[in-house]
Amino acid sequence: MLVPLTYLAAAAPVHAAVYLTVAQAQTLMFAGATLTPDFRQLSAEQRQAVEQDSGVHSSANELQIWRASDGGWFILDQVIGKHSPIRYAVALDAQGALRQIEILEYSESYGGEVRLPAWRKQFVGKRRADRVELDQNIRNISGATLSCGHLTQGVRRLLSIHALVLAADANG
Repeated sequence: MLVPLTYLAAAAPVHAAVYLTVAQAQTLMFAGATLTPDFRQLSAEQRQAVEQDSGVHSSANELQIWRASDGGWFILDQVIGKHSPIRYAVALDAQGALRQIEILEYSESYGGEVRLPAWRKQFVGKRRADRVELDQNIRNISGATLSCGHLTQGVRRLLSIHALVLAADANG
């Protein structure tokens, strides 16, 4: 029996929500600072080094980064939850410690608990050397395992990008 496409579309509700725009997240995370775009394209060597360091494979070569006047970094990124993208941003201080993480867009039907401040707060202060790991130093949320895991991997990858690309460029 063939099922009409209109029936399938109605049977699979989409729960997309935009919580913050990029500009709102930048203001929230870097109040009073000036942010300057510093978009990057990773070379094949840089991407391989980041993957090896973080243990996270990524096909993305383009980085949406802004340099803050206080020396910090605002990085916009996206991971897949279970099926749909999770768009998020991190604020790093000048030394590469995570200051804040914000979920900008969440499209999954389940797992939205990753937006809870208590869960996101676990990342604050984390650095590349901390080897951020789900169920190790980042708590999982039942029913949001894939979202938790993929966001944790994304943060670990961004911390590696800071250390291997951004800090390396700043140091010469």
